[in-house]
Amino acid sequence: MNSTPHPGNEPDPDSPVRLNVGDPDLRKTRLLARECATCIFKPGNPMHLAPGRLKQMVTTARGDAGYIICHSTLPYAGSPVPPAVCRGFADRYRTWQLQVMQRLWGFVEVEPPTPNTAEAPE
Repeated sequence: MNSTPHPGNEPDPDSPVRLNVGDPDLRKTRLLARECATCIFKPGNPMHLAPGRLKQMVTTARGDAGYIICHSTLPYAGSPVPPAVCRGFADRYRTWQLQVMQRLWGFVEVEPPTPNTAEAPE
C-alpha cells in the first residue's frame, strides 16, 4: 500500500464544501417533514431575500445539485438538525436528482429546527 498522497486526492481549498443530506445510518436522504418557519418559499419573503434571489437559487438548484438545502439546517445556523433537503423546494420541483434519490434510497423525513434553535442570519 502506498502511503504517499496523490495530488488529485487532496481537497481543493478554493472549492466550496459540499454538504451531505444523506443519513449514514438509515442510508436515506434527509428531507424536512414540512417547511421551516422561515422557508424561502413562504409568502411574504421571511428571509428578506433580494429581488430575484429566489429565482436565481431555484435556477441554480434545478441545473446543479437538483435540490436546495434548507437554510435552517446549514452549519452556520447552529441547528441540531443536520443538512436536509428544503421541503418547500421538494414540494414544488420534481428534479431528476430528487427522483433518483427517492427511487434508490428513499427519504427520511426530519423535523425542522424550532425557530429558537436556528436563527435567521442577520
